[in-house]
Amino acid sequence: MFKKVTNLLLLAVVLMVTPAIAAITITRVEPANWWVGMKKSEFQILVYGPNIGKSMVVINYPGVTLKQAAKVESPNYMFLYVNVAKGAKPGMVPIKFTNGQDKFTYSYPLKARTDKSGALGFNASDVLYLITPDRFANGKPENDNWDDVTVNRENLNARHGGDLEGVAKELDYMKDLGITTVWLNPIQENKMRGGSYHGYAITDFYKVDQRFGSNEEFRELTKATHQKGMKMVMDMVLNHCGSSHWWMADPPSKDWINNKGVFLQTNHATVSVMDVHASQTERSTFQNGWFTRGMPDLNQTNPHLATYLIQNSIWWIEYARIDGIRQDTYSYMDFDFLTRWNKEVYAEYPNFNIVGETWYKKSTSSAWWQKHSILSKRDPFLKTPMDFSLTFISQKAFDSKADNGYLGDIFEDIAQDFIYANPYNVLTFLDNHDLSRFNRKEDTDLKRYKQGLAFLLTMRGIPQLYYGTEILMSGTKEEGDGSLRKDFPGGWPGDKSDQFTKAGRTDLQNEAWDYLQKLLQWRKTNDAITKGTMMHYEPKNGIYVYGRTKGNHTVMVILNSAITDETVKMDRFTDIIGKYTTGKDVITAKTFPLSNTITIPAKGEYVLELSN
Repeated sequence: MFKKVTNLLLLAVVLMVTPAIAAITITRVEPANWWVGMKKSEFQILVYGPNIGKSMVVINYPGVTLKQAAKVESPNYMFLYVNVAKGAKPGMVPIKFTNGQDKFTYSYPLKARTDKSGALGFNASDVLYLITPDRFANGKPENDNWDDVTVNRENLNARHGGDLEGVAKELDYMKDLGITTVWLNPIQENKMRGGSYHGYAITDFYKVDQRFGSNEEFRELTKATHQKGMKMVMDMVLNHCGSSHWWMADPPSKDWINNKGVFLQTNHATVSVMDVHASQTERSTFQNGWFTRGMPDLNQTNPHLATYLIQNSIWWIEYARIDGIRQDTYSYMDFDFLTRWNKEVYAEYPNFNIVGETWYKKSTSSAWWQKHSILSKRDPFLKTPMDFSLTFISQKAFDSKADNGYLGDIFEDIAQDFIYANPYNVLTFLDNHDLSRFNRKEDTDLKRYKQGLAFLLTMRGIPQLYYGTEILMSGTKEEGDGSLRKDFPGGWPGDKSDQFTKAGRTDLQNEAWDYLQKLLQWRKTNDAITKGTMMHYEPKNGIYVYGRTKGNHTVMVILNSAITDETVKMDRFTDIIGKYTTGKDVITAKTFPLSNTITIPAKGEYVLELSN
């Protein structure tokens, strides 16, 4: 009898539990919302839950049509492709899932596009200020530790606690310096073993890492940046994800991750994409190989993943109203995907700008990627490639100890600008978070610093500065990436000095800061630099001269790479000087007659505004 009763009880429990197990459960929906009034009417909804792929789906909402409910290899995913007609109204769209007797309705938010700010793009009138958020400023110490990863500022490769609130607190500092555009290294969730402070191993593409803050805080930061007359650029990573990304435990399909999810080290053969002699094996290993074991390589040829990634970019633009994107590891991705991504972003936001990390030693390779490239048979559609070639040359060219320096190398590189479809729309920089800092420990004066920055901020292109340059931060690649991304002194409570303030900086740091500020603030008002054309002359006796002209406004830049003062005859530069008779140096305010000669200090520079 006892055994019979026990069996009956077990049967009753099974009968009670079975419906609960079979009930439709949705654990994740991405994106969390969409908007009415978008130029592209169709969008994708990723739905994830146990056996959700076995459900039938119906949408009944005025102006909203379900075009496709795509099922994939994993039964736990479904990709809904939804069309939103022009007349559709904001509201909660009921998405009804049915699996046998089980039914579930998910209310999906379709929002109004109420925020029309931002999405401005950036161009040569801007100066981008690149920040590694974890290392800039800690505005909210209470969000430092999460997921068993704790802050350790003694370890250069650990989390240090910088966050979005820290960036927000220093917006006035950046504006005062003369920055027009804030660029943040990736801020999306990196829930990785060890912490992944740099942000390039994303584990949730739709969520800000909670150690930096929240989605809402990022949106408010962007809004505050706009209110101060500056712009916001978001660093994005579509080539790979973090190995702890939520979908890695159950990918939608075997081809979601390149090499079927099995680690294959990329060979970093970046030129193989454009190399007409490259073997298919080398090219395939480059594009399909993983950056590291902790960064699985995404397969952008998978149509659902391609749409997911493109849409993620558009969602962040619309949600946070950012002004630009810097795309990491640009050339590692599928060419057709990148072309489609650019086109769809620009179609929705015509003024927007995207800069791609085109890391090559020669400018021809970067030029190959630019929109309307004369080097590629297919239009890559990228507005702004990164001019790494000029960066590598510049790091050597301004050596303060070498007689005559290497300004001729700069001239030779710039003289090759015919390879660019638009040489004025390339990103120029002296260093960044992946390169040895331009400032060096052994520099005892500011000659190299001043000459390099004068060049960067008057040369053609869109200049980018790396945080800490203004206070002479140093660090080399040989010392490790952490040394390139040191904490900004004063960004943490209890720091020994606050170098965001004049009182916290040394005399040499203040001289460097003041010099940069004067150049930056002047640059913002000078159309010849921000909108003008360029003309230059081959260096003679270590002197490099170039001019920037817009209408009746001309700026003449003279750089001396010699270790002695040099006297320069002005009659050689009549193409720039024209009818102007004097030039006033932007930094010193000294005025020079242009009729005869000008003496340039050793390793010095003049930035002359010409006038009569």
